[in-house]
Amino acid sequence: MKTRFCIATAAAMACASAATADALEAFYGWEDGGTVLGSYGNFNSSWNDDPSYVLSGSGSLYAYEDPLSGTPQGYAAWITGLSDGDVIDASFFAWDDTIGTSPSLRIWGHYTDTGGTIDDHSGSAGGNGTYSGQEDVWEELSHSWTFDSNGGVRDGLVVEIRIYASSSAGLGHGYVDDMFIDVFGDDLSGTVIHTPAIPAPGALALLGLAGFARRRRR
Repeated sequence: MKTRFCIATAAAMACASAATADALEAFYGWEDGGTVLGSYGNFNSSWNDDPSYVLSGSGSLYAYEDPLSGTPQGYAAWITGLSDGDVIDASFFAWDDTIGTSPSLRIWGHYTDTGGTIDDHSGSAGGNGTYSGQEDVWEELSHSWTFDSNGGVRDGLVVEIRIYASSSAGLGHGYVDDMFIDVFGDDLSGTVIHTPAIPAPGALALLGLAGFARRRRR
């Protein structure tokens, strides 16, 4: 299991992204009461502050399917302004209490239209075949996408939290914490990583003025 740390000012947390010459990075840990950016199907969620279901910090996301139907999706991040060949690495930690069976969580993705909204669905981006609940621990679910604009039709990618459940298993639910997004490309000047971050009071007035510092420990 790898651990990464991100230290930011309030303004940078509200923006949730920082750029270097060819890399963009964001972290979101559900510390501020946020949930998801949007959803599809019977995806429901709430902010959790019970420390028994938090990986780090003081909060996590509680995701559940109600009623059971299809494959509900929660939109955990949206990366816009992407170009062909850009690489998006995304991960989050997930936990559920049904070891080795459903309900489980999974990381997935879909594309959005150029200049469109997060609710656009311009094709599936696929995802990882690993599900949460393989062991009774927080597990990191991750995937790497190489962006394909389909001839300029799309310029965004949504990172999804998917819930997989069955009628015999009852309510599909799980917890999510500590999401990391890294984007690499030749020119990311117009690329933005959107997360569910709720700006702290006064942070909006500081946007663009504060730096973004970070360190990593593996």
